[in-house]
Amino acid sequence: MAAEAHNVTVIGEGREIVVLGHGFGTDQSAWRHLVPHLAMNPNYKVVLFDIMGAGTTNPEFFDFDRHSTLQGHAHDLLAILVELEITKCIFVGHSLSCMVSLIASILRPDLFVKLVMLSPSCKFMNTHDFYGGFEQNEVEQLYEGFKRNYFSWCTGFAPLVVGGDMDSVVVQEFSRTLFNMRPDIALCTFKMIFESDLRGLLHLVSVPCHIIQSSKDMAVPSMVTEYLHQNIGSKTIVEFVQTEGHLPHLSAPDITIPVLLRHIQCDIAV
Repeated sequence: MAAEAHNVTVIGEGREIVVLGHGFGTDQSAWRHLVPHLAMNPNYKVVLFDIMGAGTTNPEFFDFDRHSTLQGHAHDLLAILVELEITKCIFVGHSLSCMVSLIASILRPDLFVKLVMLSPSCKFMNTHDFYGGFEQNEVEQLYEGFKRNYFSWCTGFAPLVVGGDMDSVVVQEFSRTLFNMRPDIALCTFKMIFESDLRGLLHLVSVPCHIIQSSKDMAVPSMVTEYLHQNIGSKTIVEFVQTEGHLPHLSAPDITIPVLLRHIQCDIAV
């Protein structure tokens, strides 16, 4: 049931399983530049899924109680792994999926070889003791934009996140996948992301973590990346790539995909 609800796709028959999780406003198609490289390797089996609430999922399956928390999405991920009888995997996540995978790895560390996290954050909102990148009033304005005109909000938000103008193919695509989300579901998910704070859980992570971050990302300041590096409880490495924007696997695949592949294939030195 979990696999069907999340539109699970399985490619290849290798013994090493790579699970790909996408970020807010996209779906599993966001990994289209990475998947062909993994599929060429006979050692890999690639598993893709859509996070509940993505425009490609059935909105009737979205539970506003369960899916208003990262824990609810983490249990979704674990349910997929259990249903597919996956006992060990390399998890590759982007943004929201990184947050989800951190919680899932705390709940079931035995299921994860390592986490490869692209553009992760533990907290997006600024507080007196943390700089996440967004002020409370800025986020409130984003909420209001949702409610006034969701289509206009999508077309305005997309270039900010991608780091390009509206003529960009990637910006237009991200606008489309954002708009494919049902507005009330998109707002619920957006609020969950911006109101979450994983700082208190980071020390519980025991699975090795590879963090890949754009050198210029309006959603994730470099100091957030450094905070993750210093506070995650497991062995962790960070690599900054010379890209701009929060979706470098889409906006700069020629630079980002080789880095992802290297981190999928390599281990953290003890």
